Amino acid sequence: MLKKILALVAMLYAAACFAAVDVNKATAADLDSIKGIGPGISAKILDERKKGNFKDWTDLIDRVKGLGEGNAAKFSTEGLTVNGAAFKGAAAAAATKKDEKKAETKATAKTDAAKPVASPASTPKK
Repeated sequence: MLKKILALVAMLYAAACFAAVDVNKATAADLDSIKGIGPGISAKILDERKKGNFKDWTDLIDRVKGLGEGNAAKFSTEGLTVNGAAFKGAAAAAATKKDEKKAETKATAKTDAAKPVASPASTPKK
């Protein structure tokens, strides 16, 4: 029985550690826990939040200087939300990067396949 209780407590703790951080409710420490957000960006976010809560990701990007769509996508994949919503471009940005890598790999393979290979029979003998 004790093992089950300890396992349950451990699972609850793990769930709390991986919980999303809402930008409208987060403390400076919560924001700093997101990979890529340091004290500078968290201070900017908190300063802008004093003027009023962020309505959505567009509002956050517009009001916080230095925070663009690229950073928003990264922060969203790390667990940052605005009013409980993830950045809608986050999944698209990740998918685009995968597609770009696949296209690059295919282009390289086609280029290598198109190169003529000199056979030993076709080379002139001395």
